[in-house]
Amino acid sequence: MAVERFNIHIEQEILDDLKYRLAHARWPEELSETNWEYGIPKDYLYSLLSYWKDHFDWRKQESELNKFSHFRCKIDGIDIHFVYERGKGINPIPIILTHGWPDSFIRYQKIIPLLTDPANYGGNPEDSFDVIIPSVPGFGFSGIPVEKGFNNSRIADMWSTLMTEELGYKKFAAAGGDVGSSVTRYLALKHPEELIAIHLTDIGIIRSLLIKQDISGLSHDELLYRKNAEEWIAGEGAYMAIQSTKPLTLAYGLSDSPIGMTAWIIEKFCAWSDSNGHIPKKMDMDEILTNIMIYWATNTVGSAARLYYENTHSLPPLGYIDVPTAVALFPADILPPPKDWAEQNLNITRWTEMPEGGHFTAMEDSLSLAEDIRSFYRQFR
Repeated sequence: MAVERFNIHIEQEILDDLKYRLAHARWPEELSETNWEYGIPKDYLYSLLSYWKDHFDWRKQESELNKFSHFRCKIDGIDIHFVYERGKGINPIPIILTHGWPDSFIRYQKIIPLLTDPANYGGNPEDSFDVIIPSVPGFGFSGIPVEKGFNNSRIADMWSTLMTEELGYKKFAAAGGDVGSSVTRYLALKHPEELIAIHLTDIGIIRSLLIKQDISGLSHDELLYRKNAEEWIAGEGAYMAIQSTKPLTLAYGLSDSPIGMTAWIIEKFCAWSDSNGHIPKKMDMDEILTNIMIYWATNTVGSAARLYYENTHSLPPLGYIDVPTAVALFPADILPPPKDWAEQNLNITRWTEMPEGGHFTAMEDSLSLAEDIRSFYRQFR
């Protein structure tokens, strides 16, 4: 289908069913005097879900989301939802922003006006962007892949089609974190002639360093990264292990229980953010619950988890990326990459170590991220 306007609207039946489930939840017992070492504490989750049941206004959030321009089109047989906001300056650069898990396209909602209309926020109007934010297939309002092997590499090809064939850009910028970082790198590797430059907020788990047998040639920072990664996977990687091996088994419980799904998602927001084990400092309950509602209302928590399986079992290796690359690292993020490894595998032209922030960068510290993106792409205008 051609690009068509899209309006977010969740059926009232889904909202009513959710409220019933929240009101009739069955809660597990927990040990006394525990904090987060066994998982998300019961009293913490109970307070969040009480707010969700009694005070959260989805229709208000839905209305706010619909203030952005939403579209859908079909690529490779899958409906792709995306936000598309035009820049207000002269000759804005088109940029595609790719989210990850367990967030959604709303990862970038705070940054949209900072990029499309920088002059309104104390910036230079010449730094404006056309901003395109798709929902990854299997997430939210995009369609769900029904065949095996639908991984980050294939998503990168879809983004190339979206930007060049559907939206008509000859060259564009790309940025992302988490899954979005991987998709952006595959986009740069496979379609370098279309990319102006890429901007990353992480480089994911560098598995080539973890599986390397001969470690005699590794630098001090690479050895430290390897040690930290092994410890992190052992203590925090259970979600990744099951989503990479048996995502369907997990999906039955998460798809049926809003409490189970919320615990699965919110633990990661708390653990991966600059928040000391609480709701991130620069997010509020409504923002967190809106993200969770997108998974619940579209029943995509299972298909989103399945992407981990596809990437584990069918993702081709990445080669050297020659497209100019910026990396902005936030101190509370997961496993910051060693700079020497990054410089050996990507054409790093900007390396910024931010003073604060975590994994969900555009939600936690949108001003700093927007300024880093604007500064990086200034040289390409």
